[in-house]
Amino acid sequence: MSHEDNPEYFKGRGAQVNTHNKFLKNKYVLEHMEGLDEPMLQNGNTQIFEEHPKKIVSESNSPDLPFLSSINPYQGCEHGCIYCYARNTHEYYGFSAGLDFERKIIVKRNAAALLEEHFNKKNYQPTVIMLSGNTDCYQPIERKLKITRSLLEVFLKYKNPVSIITKNNLILRDIDILDSLAKLNLVHVNVSLNSLDEQLRQKLEPRTITASGRLAVIEKLSERNIPVRVMVAPIIPGLTSNEVPNIIKAAANRGALAAGFTIVRLNGSIGEIFTDWVEKAFPNRAEKILNMVASCHGGNLNDSRWGTRISGEGNIAESIHQLFKLACTRFLADRQMPEYNMQHFTPLKGKQTSLF
Repeated sequence: MSHEDNPEYFKGRGAQVNTHNKFLKNKYVLEHMEGLDEPMLQNGNTQIFEEHPKKIVSESNSPDLPFLSSINPYQGCEHGCIYCYARNTHEYYGFSAGLDFERKIIVKRNAAALLEEHFNKKNYQPTVIMLSGNTDCYQPIERKLKITRSLLEVFLKYKNPVSIITKNNLILRDIDILDSLAKLNLVHVNVSLNSLDEQLRQKLEPRTITASGRLAVIEKLSERNIPVRVMVAPIIPGLTSNEVPNIIKAAANRGALAAGFTIVRLNGSIGEIFTDWVEKAFPNRAEKILNMVASCHGGNLNDSRWGTRISGEGNIAESIHQLFKLACTRFLADRQMPEYNMQHFTPLKGKQTSLF
């Protein structure tokens, strides 16, 4: 039976379950099913929750990450990517990493004002800040709220470098600001693309734009000399790993200057969510896929070890590394992302009042 014929399959959502939040004492359960004629209904609409943080820039000490500073204007993500490592963070807010992550979105409307405060700190030294460390800063709600755009306006105002990662073509709305940043070597854009197969994309990432749409983003940004890297991430062994060369070739043909990759890891509640999903979406291949993922992480779906958690290890991981390296050599030779310029930063405290 395919997932389309499975009555338990939630179409339009990535996660198929709401996993238990380990931080909560109680949970909702469905009991006495024999006494009911209808299943327990859940609210499928997206809900917005407000957060009012006192700071917006997060610092990381991870040796695996190229950027130690990041901003998350949103927590939770309507894109619904089944593998998303950020799902676990939703549990800190009292929600599930499963369906809640996709339909209970936390927004930080004061993000731009907080970033301006950050830049005006007495001892601040310019550094590259990532948008976003967790969820997509151009997810659907951004079209209305424009929090990410307001952040980019502050980056340009202070001339501080920023790295953006997204899989949504909404980024093209802000091409005016990106163009100004690029002329000062203050921006890199990373476009996530892990499959060119539209049927697979609809299952893996049900509320994202198509692969052709993302390639169009790479092309349009590159035409404006806004530097773009394609992120072949995450690679899922046995499911998307064979597509690596074709993805890099397609991105290079549209102007990408570089490529990066990660191998999927299924930490915390994501292991349960992904396992449930793959058994419903690919029942005949599920066991093989899970075994191949585990083989890249010492036999476990979970992997929190520095140095191997993102790149994986073992024979399958090594074959993916070689495939990626050969594709980059073939299709991205003599290309590279430009260096950021740290000399443009302009502290404005005391010179003019905040715009926010």
